[in-house]
Amino acid sequence: MPTPITKKGYEALRAELDRLRKVERPKVIEAIAEARAHGDLSENAEYDAAKDRQGFIEARISEIETKLADARVIEISGRVSETVVFGATVQVIEQESQSKRQYTLVGQDEADMKFNRISVQSPVGRALIGKRVGDFVEVKTPVKMVEYEVVEIKFEEF
Repeated sequence: MPTPITKKGYEALRAELDRLRKVERPKVIEAIAEARAHGDLSENAEYDAAKDRQGFIEARISEIETKLADARVIEISGRVSETVVFGATVQVIEQESQSKRQYTLVGQDEADMKFNRISVQSPVGRALIGKRVGDFVEVKTPVKMVEYEVVEIKFEEF
């Protein structure tokens, strides 16, 4: 099943993959060769660290390749929908405090609370999908039940 991702998210993963292949992989290979040149590998901390780093890089490369192969790029700009869908920026009012919040629904790899980007698989994201302006949603958090009112749905590049 394809995994939704924004164009920007897809490009960020491609850039990370290129950096890992072209910069990080050659650097760690060089570090392993240098550590090997120091002699006895059984007590060589630099060699062990470089091998660990190589394992991490190779695992991340494999993970990104899988994600890109499964990705379905969803174009956001110019999109119009009366319901909350992937890529929507949704303004809500938290009912108890009457505070406004804004979330953009993105793929799991793009989620970043610093920028109010939440995964469509998160509890809030799942609750908002399919809702319209004026709808209320309840989200169970670890602490309490939170109720939001959807007040605006828009689509904009981030």
